[in-house]
Amino acid sequence: MPSQPVKSRGTLYGVGVGPGDPELITVKAHRVLQQAPVLCVPKSREEGDSYVRGFVSHILDPGRQQLLELLFPMTKDRSVLELHWNTALERVLLPLRGGLDVAFVTEGDPFIYSTFMHLYTVLRERHPEIPVEVIPGVSSVNASAAAAGLPLVDGAERLAVLPATYEGEDLAHLLVQFDTVVLLKVNRVFDRVLEVLERLGLVDRAVYVRRCGAPDQKIVRDVRSLRGMDLDYLSLLIVKKGRG
Repeated sequence: MPSQPVKSRGTLYGVGVGPGDPELITVKAHRVLQQAPVLCVPKSREEGDSYVRGFVSHILDPGRQQLLELLFPMTKDRSVLELHWNTALERVLLPLRGGLDVAFVTEGDPFIYSTFMHLYTVLRERHPEIPVEVIPGVSSVNASAAAAGLPLVDGAERLAVLPATYEGEDLAHLLVQFDTVVLLKVNRVFDRVLEVLERLGLVDRAVYVRRCGAPDQKIVRDVRSLRGMDLDYLSLLIVKKGRG
């Protein structure tokens, strides 16, 4: 039989693997992760471990797959971020130019507040000849609502998903305008968010979810009990007015 032709370039896959429960990885994501010769996982500290690596450890085959850990520090300094985006791009381009497919593993969904989006944007701008495919995943928003038994929206209701930087009057305005508001990574501003909820009479309509899908998942319905506590970075708050 004739040998398979070698591809001139590989495909970059952005693979959403859900919020932490390995059973929430889609069939397509599982297939791509098994087949890709190179897997990339992001991490926030050079000396630290990649949180998302644990999501796919049961799939990774070290004997035939290469694992790249890419550093994306948690900072708002644009120059520092761009430096690491460029470094990550160069590392990913090496196998892609050699004809190898690369799967970038991302928590939740690749297009919802994901590290993958930065790499995706830079790659599309500078190297449009490289094929890219995005595999959607279960977001922490959906998984947390399911875990808490809290329907997000129905009928004509409106949903807002916000980073935790929204607080104070901006948050108060949105809580009035929307039927359901989800605040992501709320740990650093929780007490200030709680003050807004109390002022609007919505504190009893809020549910806190930590590390949804992970073994140490926690759901708190009395969110007042969390005031002043050191909360987990991977946490969110769902505020639903009316039914639910």
